[in-house]
Amino acid sequence: MTLFALTWFGVGCWCACFWWMHRISSRQDAMLKELHEMTQRIEQLSQAGHDLIRDVHPQVGEIKEHVETVKEAVSTEKS
Repeated sequence: MTLFALTWFGVGCWCACFWWMHRISSRQDAMLKELHEMTQRIEQLSQAGHDLIRDVHPQVGEIKEHVETVKEAVSTEKS
């Protein structure tokens, strides 16, 4: 009788352990899915920022050239 009770107790412990591990696993899956969505949003934002910088970068060079031209024109007019 004791062996029978211990066997059922062991089966119950295995079931409880399986349920507990399944619960932990489903929480981990939900967390990983949320992290994946977050990294995708960050990647999209960084790509948009990179595109903006790429669009602005050539204009910065042109502005520097125009500033140099204006600087030279102003310095020659004053002298």
